[in-house]
Amino acid sequence: MGDTGPAGGGDPYEGIPFLGDLARMLQSSGSVSWDAARQLATSVANRGEAETNPDPIERIRFEELARVAELRVADVTGLATSTTGRAVTVLPVTRGEWARRTLDHYQPLFERLSSSLSGPGAAPAGEHPAGDQAEDPTAALLGGLFSMVGPLFLGMQAGSMVGHLAGRAFGQYDLPLPRPPSDDLLVVPDNITAFRDEWSLAEDDVRLWVCLTEITSHAVLGLPHVRERLETLVLDYASLFRPDPSALEERLGAVDLSDQASLASAFNDPEALLGVIRSPEQQALLPQLDALVAVIVGYVDHVLDVTGASLLGSHGQLSEALRRRRVEAGSADRFVERMLGLELAQAQYERGSAFI
Repeated sequence: MGDTGPAGGGDPYEGIPFLGDLARMLQSSGSVSWDAARQLATSVANRGEAETNPDPIERIRFEELARVAELRVADVTGLATSTTGRAVTVLPVTRGEWARRTLDHYQPLFERLSSSLSGPGAAPAGEHPAGDQAEDPTAALLGGLFSMVGPLFLGMQAGSMVGHLAGRAFGQYDLPLPRPPSDDLLVVPDNITAFRDEWSLAEDDVRLWVCLTEITSHAVLGLPHVRERLETLVLDYASLFRPDPSALEERLGAVDLSDQASLASAFNDPEALLGVIRSPEQQALLPQLDALVAVIVGYVDHVLDVTGASLLGSHGQLSEALRRRRVEAGSADRFVERMLGLELAQAQYERGSAFI
């Protein structure tokens, strides 16, 4: 017979052996489930279909255009385009490969978010919650269980988010976040080709535009003071989420379990699924993060305008296509905004460009 704990001992799982066993299993399984996240990211990215490696001719053309872009960006910005001392390599990859590498690169950020979800805002199993939650057995149960289930959900959400981003990303800096030091820049030819076909653009113009964007972003985020400040703000933001079990209970209480649409609506919102809200500390941090991101993306756009005007025959059409692409950002981008504190709407780019 399982030990349900002493009467009145504050164990929210007393009398529910299954949940107690589940809690112990989750407590011993670590934080984010990265294997599950990678599998989901890959499946979402390639839509469950086999992918073929990029054509070698595509690789050669990107290499040639990257040299042109690297020289022009260095000339216009005066910045070093390399972070390791060697020439930048633009590396074409499949959507699935982009998703796997991106998830690995962002792992420290998601680990920080996982820690905040299971931190002091939610009482672990066996500890007596304080305040109203202590008086409400349901809230106590949800709070304790969520502190352990939260990281599991986070792993799946992270995999889903990165997988969806892989379906539209041109390169590794679609999100203006630093990556581990390397001069290999990932690009996704399948997405670039789809965008080119949608807008009937010249093939090499789009490739060169992507190279200019990625190399400029790489140069800016490679600046030690920019990299350090942005990493600090994003990691601090991720660490300041606080679990809100009562909000999760309220959301689930309105769900019709027999209605698939109702279930999808309840779990489609990352804030509801993860049971978190922005804390006052996050609200205080957001203006600093918004300002820095606006300057970064605004400067990159400025460099693109300067370099693109002389190198790209379809520069005007490309600029309009990019604006439309930002306006039409989907649910994966909203997840990024809420979870990472990044505001990537068109207005943010315009704000940064006006400052530059």
